[in-house]
Amino acid sequence: MTYPDIQAGPSYGSFRLTRVGVRGVKKPVRIRRPGTTGTLVPTINAFVDLPAQQRGSHMSRNVEIINEIVDESVREPVSGLEVLCGAISRKLLDRHEYATYAEVDMCADYFLERESPTKKRSLESYKIVARAKAERIDGIPVTKLIGVIVNGMTACPCAMETAREILMQKYPEGKEILQKIPVVTHNQRNKTTLMIEVPEKYEVEANDLIDIVESSVSSPTFEILKRGDEGEIVLRAHMNPKFVEDVVRDILRKILEKYRTFPDTTLVTVRSEAEESIHKHNAFAEMSTRLGEIRKGE
Repeated sequence: MTYPDIQAGPSYGSFRLTRVGVRGVKKPVRIRRPGTTGTLVPTINAFVDLPAQQRGSHMSRNVEIINEIVDESVREPVSGLEVLCGAISRKLLDRHEYATYAEVDMCADYFLERESPTKKRSLESYKIVARAKAERIDGIPVTKLIGVIVNGMTACPCAMETAREILMQKYPEGKEILQKIPVVTHNQRNKTTLMIEVPEKYEVEANDLIDIVESSVSSPTFEILKRGDEGEIVLRAHMNPKFVEDVVRDILRKILEKYRTFPDTTLVTVRSEAEESIHKHNAFAEMSTRLGEIRKGE
């Protein structure tokens, strides 16, 4: 039996749509990295653009493509989520003959063993994110990005210095010591996202990105902390107070150092948001650019 193709019919308006597709597909994916193979369960979103003259996109094709490529990764593990995104985005353009652009993104929980200040070990949670974009131009180029989302802690340097001045005025006899030690300030739970393009013949390890972010906030955070650990974490953060602007700039500097051989055209996005403890709003900073532009600012 042949059914009518309603999606291929004429549209109700003359507007091109930039992204049409499916969100929230969950599939297990096998990833092989140097020395290890593991399973991630990403949430997958897949889109194509839609020309003005066509009413709808054939969304079942998106899910079929995801199933085909993800199922293949179970039999033959891929090297990264960004590689999987790239393969799906290219296949989307093959199956959606009317589309000129395809985009796929994934987000998965990820765990690493970490050590607290008092040497207690625990598995800490992070998120790995990946994205790929394909365009129907010569050779169908695919841009692939890999990234991480990391929760950490920041301590406000402005409130600290204000509190220091107040304390020195109230306790002038303690001025000398107050100038040498960290004083009270308000803390923030910080969420930082770091994404970097992975050019052809280059590789990026998610663990390295996590290390860069955790070393750029005031202090990492931990799921399990006993009293000694709590005290050490609070002291560590107060001895390293940072604005969200500081976090973003520190990450950019470390990206330049770590990926110095990457081409100038490499895309980089750093986004840091601090959940304020004394305000009803959050603090936010972001930089989205290419490595070449960052290098100009060195």
